[in-house]
Amino acid sequence: MGILYEDVVLIKEAEKPGDPTVITVNCPDKTGLGRDLCRIILLFGLSIARGDVSTDGKWCYLVFWVVGRPATRWDLLKSRLLEVCPMCSPAVSEIYYYRPEFQQPKPPDVFLLKFWCSYDRKGLLHDVTKVLCELELTIKRVKVSTAPDGRVMDLFYVTDTRELLHTKKRKEETVNHLKSVLRDSMICCEIELASAEVTTCSQGSSFLPSAITEDMFCLELLPSKHPSGGFFASNLVSVTMDNSLSPSHTLVQILCQDHKGLIYDIMRTLKDYNIQISYGRFFANPKGNCEVDLLTMQVDGKKIVDPEKQNALCSRLRMELARPLRVDVLSRGPDTELLVANPVELSGRGRPLVFHDITLALKILDIRIFSVEIARRRIRDREWEVYRILLDDGDGFPLPRNDEIKECVRKKLMGWE
Repeated sequence: MGILYEDVVLIKEAEKPGDPTVITVNCPDKTGLGRDLCRIILLFGLSIARGDVSTDGKWCYLVFWVVGRPATRWDLLKSRLLEVCPMCSPAVSEIYYYRPEFQQPKPPDVFLLKFWCSYDRKGLLHDVTKVLCELELTIKRVKVSTAPDGRVMDLFYVTDTRELLHTKKRKEETVNHLKSVLRDSMICCEIELASAEVTTCSQGSSFLPSAITEDMFCLELLPSKHPSGGFFASNLVSVTMDNSLSPSHTLVQILCQDHKGLIYDIMRTLKDYNIQISYGRFFANPKGNCEVDLLTMQVDGKKIVDPEKQNALCSRLRMELARPLRVDVLSRGPDTELLVANPVELSGRGRPLVFHDITLALKILDIRIFSVEIARRRIRDREWEVYRILLDDGDGFPLPRNDEIKECVRKKLMGWE
């Protein structure tokens, strides 16, 4: 008797506003599955309010209680979750489910989406970013610039989750959705496969002032009173390990302030350290605090007993939960520049929806964007996704104070509404 492929992921929608939707995943286990599932949930703009995870190393059972967007496309979310669940084989279990022929994914093609607008307006870039997210187009690079005559050129390097952007129908769908938000300001729009040379040229200058790299990309927690970047609440993050409660597992306990993508940040950090979770439970209370209990082991099936490994993992978890993203606002003569950086997973993927949240915060602040550069940079033996955004005060009205801009962007990125 088998399990239908569609039953591997079950979604029970909330019965009334304010209640969580329950997502259940029941499938063979694989390395990094929890991270992949949490990343997709984050990509759909949802927050995990509670969760239970258990696995014997072969088969896993995960339950997530999620809250967030009332207009979530649940059928699409289920499809995306199913895509990262491994298929069952007789060597793994006597339980089978039926799934279409599985193919190893190939690296997605990168497309250049280029369009000109006759004029700029506040919130334009966020509206475009929102449309691309709804179309399941993942933004890899962005280059936005404003010409002296006021026209705006936007270059978006994107990949298509549906892998259809090479078709005429998908291109027309994308252009029509952009026209619906840009309206009469759109002069032209082109979509083409990006060449390797063009993609390389889009990665921007490697130069960053030393003062920025010292503060923003520090891998150690500074005292919580330090204002740089806005993410130094180390006193709100507690990570402890205990080997006395289980003969085969190390208990990792985390107490911290909740934020958007918290469970994803934990999962990606453990994956980068090759730590496996056998059982996990996490809960976010109404006051915004989160409690996490994880029974873990190393990839070799042994407990984490080396004090150096324990200290390294605890330190990294504290850092990733206290500073999952880095934010700063700098004044350069008459110009004001917003910088946001987040670490890239060892798998090569960046955090989802960062640019969406940045542009939303700037739209709320009623600030126009003059130019944007998104590039990946290797700093201190770690790869970062760095957003450099030059803010526009062309209306003659002064911009909000730097600390106000930083705080608004920080809250939007962390989900602290």
